[in-house]
Amino acid sequence: MEQAVQIFGSILILIPFALAQWGRISARSKPYLLLNLCGSAILAVLAALTSQWGFLLLEGVWAIVSAHSLVALVRGREPRATH
Repeated sequence: MEQAVQIFGSILILIPFALAQWGRISARSKPYLLLNLCGSAILAVLAALTSQWGFLLLEGVWAIVSAHSLVALVRGREPRATH
């Protein structure tokens, strides 16, 4: 069951990533950020439950950054771009 949840969380991150790379969705869009937030949060919880600290760090930061950008977007501010 844990493997299925990991795969689900990974898919939530990988699908919007692929779509962004193919120019089908913006990496600053609400759907992209929401899917990344959900996927990374799922994986962070699983990492915490299994004491995988490096994976928890990666997914935890991923979730925090996604959440911060999503909140900024909802509040009407464009997430900062790196140029």
